[in-house]
Amino acid sequence: MADSNVTQPLTSEFLGHPKGLVICFFTEMWERFSYYGMRALLIFYLTQHFLFSDEAAAGIYGAYISLVYITPVIGGIVADRYLGQSKAVILGALLLVAGHMGMAIEGVEAVEITSQGEIEIERNSFYLQIFYLSLALIIMGVGFLKANISTMVGSMYDRSDPRRDGAFTLFYMGINLGSFFGAIICAFLLQYYGFSYGFGAAGIGMLFGLVVFLRGQHEFGEIGKPKNPELLKQTVFPFVSKEIVIYLLTLLGVLVFWQLMQNRAVVGGILGSSLVLMTLVVVSYAFSKCEPQDRNRMLVCLFLMCYQIIFWSLFEQTGSSLNLMTDRNIDRIVFGFEIPAAAFQSVNAFFIIVLAPLFNVMWLYLANRGWEPSTPMKFALSLIQLGLGFLLLVYGASIATDSTQVALLWLVLLYLLHTTGELCISPVGLSMTTKLSVPGVVGMMMGCWFLASAAGNYVSGSIAAMTGSDTVGGEVSDPTAALASYVEVYSTAGWYSVLAGIMAIFLVPLLRHFMHCLLYTSDAADE
Repeated sequence: MADSNVTQPLTSEFLGHPKGLVICFFTEMWERFSYYGMRALLIFYLTQHFLFSDEAAAGIYGAYISLVYITPVIGGIVADRYLGQSKAVILGALLLVAGHMGMAIEGVEAVEITSQGEIEIERNSFYLQIFYLSLALIIMGVGFLKANISTMVGSMYDRSDPRRDGAFTLFYMGINLGSFFGAIICAFLLQYYGFSYGFGAAGIGMLFGLVVFLRGQHEFGEIGKPKNPELLKQTVFPFVSKEIVIYLLTLLGVLVFWQLMQNRAVVGGILGSSLVLMTLVVVSYAFSKCEPQDRNRMLVCLFLMCYQIIFWSLFEQTGSSLNLMTDRNIDRIVFGFEIPAAAFQSVNAFFIIVLAPLFNVMWLYLANRGWEPSTPMKFALSLIQLGLGFLLLVYGASIATDSTQVALLWLVLLYLLHTTGELCISPVGLSMTTKLSVPGVVGMMMGCWFLASAAGNYVSGSIAAMTGSDTVGGEVSDPTAALASYVEVYSTAGWYSVLAGIMAIFLVPLLRHFMHCLLYTSDAADE
């Protein structure tokens, strides 16, 4: 994450923190409300409204999620060099409002037509294009908002400010509160009123976030302002400033993503080639510009990013194949009331809210006694927990009394283990990247981190496609066969993830050696 020192003291405070933190908290909360609310409904919109096959829907979902992870790199660079974080956040919020409102234009449902003994799907091309354009707007909007709102939080505090970690903890709580309520509210609106209301609620949530940010501008002082305002005023063409050019290029970027969402194989090619190219650049830099210790640390960092690809490719089944399985093959009746399948997208956020503080306390407790696991060990444990989550769900399916329905308990246990796995890799990985990287190339290494995340999310679509079942009118035709398909894929995924984690444990001593005891006191004590 980019960081800068406060250029102007912020005297306005709330509960010991700058009031600007409150503004960022609620802005990001509403942004996550809209994002995760929409995400919870997306796979159902694809399969039930547009009648895409499970395989095609999984591909669209994977491409969308992967691009969402790439654009924050672009948005961060543009903000740092030209716009400043504040204008970038406003631009991102406007794009997100437009995108989510576009999703609310439900339009004509797709229909199945039997022609010459074969079933064909007839989709309204106009509304389908609105859908793809809406996704493109959201992708670009997330890119400008997500990276830069976090940067503004960091800029309110000096590096040595003891309130800094607490500020990010509060900010993180806002993210997960938004995720939690977004998935629940949008899911129930879908259940009782339809897709337009669910997506519309996401759009209204983002509009609230935009209003909060605009009304709170005075709380930021000079924070988030362009580093060189005069640069934005310079003309590129007659009567066209650089700032206007940036906005026009942003719209052009939206059009590019609009087309990419309709050519998903191209997305995979771009991701793969970008990741290979970035890796080669980092390796070349490490061997040509770095001292041996720094080189080794950067190579370890790259290697650990491979774990991340595995992790996210399986973790992101939650929004695609696992979401469909929850709808089709999980007994969701609780006290006589059926919980909407999409509402379970909130379970991960709930566990993070509950467990993240406990994990912080646990790591500190273990560190004070020299027992804290090293970063490579945490990564290995994340893969093992991820795999065990799938295997528990598979076990639950094997003992189910109903051949089509699995008890809700096993799904909740999966989410619990996946969340604990996430807490072992996601925040730890970001910290690792900044600490193992040579100061001059931290930005490049963060780019590698986000590219690896994007690659994992893209692969998740391919894995989800393997679980695909035959559907009629958006409904699975054989629930028993559908459950068997999920069990087969999740069993394989679970065992591979556990084995990858065990293999990673055996590599821990070697990786710690090449890290040269940089990260943890416990690492150094063990050498």
